Amino acid sequence: MPQETEFSNIHSLSYIDLIRLSTRVFTIKPVRTFLTILGTSIGIGTVVFFISLGYGLQYILLGKLVTTQDSLISMEAAYPQEVNLFLTSTDLDNILKLQDLIEISPIAESPAEIQITDSPGLITSRLIEPNYFRLSGQTPDLGKEFTDAEPGVVLSAQGAKLINLPVTIESLGKLVSIKAYYQNPDGTAKEVKIVKPLPILGFITNENESPLVLVPANSLSSPPPTYKSFLAKAKDADSVGRVKDLLTEKGFLVSVKLDLVNQSQKILKIFTIVLGVFGVTALAVSAVGMFNTMIVSFMERTYEVGVMKSIGATDRDIRNLFLMESLIMGTAGGAVGIVLGMGAGAIVNFVLNVLAKRFGSEPFDLFITPFWFVLLIILTSAFIGVISGFLPSRRASSLSPKEAFLRR
Repeated sequence: MPQETEFSNIHSLSYIDLIRLSTRVFTIKPVRTFLTILGTSIGIGTVVFFISLGYGLQYILLGKLVTTQDSLISMEAAYPQEVNLFLTSTDLDNILKLQDLIEISPIAESPAEIQITDSPGLITSRLIEPNYFRLSGQTPDLGKEFTDAEPGVVLSAQGAKLINLPVTIESLGKLVSIKAYYQNPDGTAKEVKIVKPLPILGFITNENESPLVLVPANSLSSPPPTYKSFLAKAKDADSVGRVKDLLTEKGFLVSVKLDLVNQSQKILKIFTIVLGVFGVTALAVSAVGMFNTMIVSFMERTYEVGVMKSIGATDRDIRNLFLMESLIMGTAGGAVGIVLGMGAGAIVNFVLNVLAKRFGSEPFDLFITPFWFVLLIILTSAFIGVISGFLPSRRASSLSPKEAFLRR
């Protein structure tokens, strides 16, 4: 037995010879090999294309919902309109004392007059603190938000149209005058003027946003008598539910972004799984095609197997030869499939970005392929290749030289 083992090791194929013999299939049967790899690559490309679409949708939606980390654990609360209740500064001070609530940002809204040079317009004025941008996640698309040290206003695209102001970088810094009318608790209106004209620091370019101007609270000549709503930041993600319950008990309607994000993630995961099922189906079909190719290859090469065994090739050599061939074809199919899938996604992204730019929207990528998914696809394609070649390699390795010559 030791002598047989030593003899087998001497005649065992080296890795270089194994790869050299395995790649002969590209020259001996080029058309069949090409079609097999193409079939596998189409299946894998379909998987990459669909999964990239799922991840792209998740990135776009969650990117719109969660623009700042604090906005994820913040919530907006307001009294229902039908109860006709108003928030005062005293109410906000009491709310800030609630357990697990660490920060609030009051919001006061009112109709207002906005004017730049000789172009006045009626607009909604939203009086906010600088922390509003961080807690709400709403930030200017062009320019920057204001701070306590640098007061200014942020104007929506529709608001800019009211005063015939183009939404461009050149418009930033222009001074606007605002006169707001806030409602008193008794229902009467109170005029609150801006102390001095303020520069435009940023624009919200979303055309779906109503005519709106965001105004810093410290710029008013006197504080507003009432507030419409407020943003509340919980201590952490685990405290969001408890803070929401406390505010609900006080009669507020509460909107939590974390709940919306979780629901969106569940929906998008289901959507991604459905897309993945279609892709895996195509991949399974291509795997069957590769398995069929390896079976046919085995049946055509029984004489070759007999010759190799006659000159000293071991069962292990024959098995490794077939497995290496299927591994190379599977990996090649995976690499080409990734190029096809990512390439198709890149083309769609390019077309969508051209259209978005033409219609004045922001560019975006609908197809996103994570790097870890690319590695997973390569490993999966290699695994499919090995599985497809397992049965033919086992049957080939079990053939004796005599049986192989008789099957010729």
